[in-house]
Amino acid sequence: KTTTKLQLLQRVFYRMLTTQEGVAMLSGVLNSDIAIETNISIMRAFVVARNLVANFSVNKHIKNLTAEIEFIKSEMEEILADQNDINESTRAQLDAISTALAELQSNRPESKPRRPIGFVQRDKDDL
Repeated sequence: KTTTKLQLLQRVFYRMLTTQEGVAMLSGVLNSDIAIETNISIMRAFVVARNLVANFSVNKHIKNLTAEIEFIKSEMEEILADQNDINESTRAQLDAISTALAELQSNRPESKPRRPIGFVQRDKDDL
């Protein structure tokens, strides 16, 4: 199906009429008082619709973020409470273990000199 230039222009013109900019361009063409009042009303309607859409999505997004922050906050409080629930005897045992490990690391015996591994070429003086 082929489209004529007129049909193409009608499509473009119709698309432009459904936008705020299209209505603004139309107000420049129409000169009657009724047309001007109608265009002002339509422009105001576009502004109100745009504000409603913007505020709805922002408010919804803020509510979602607030809920996520509260959830993360409660989870962190639970984790911190669990960490603080370690009793004193467990803490004393952990301190004893770390002290024993520190002593074992500091009391390493002196290592004996070892023979080198691999092929060792002797000097002619050793023969």
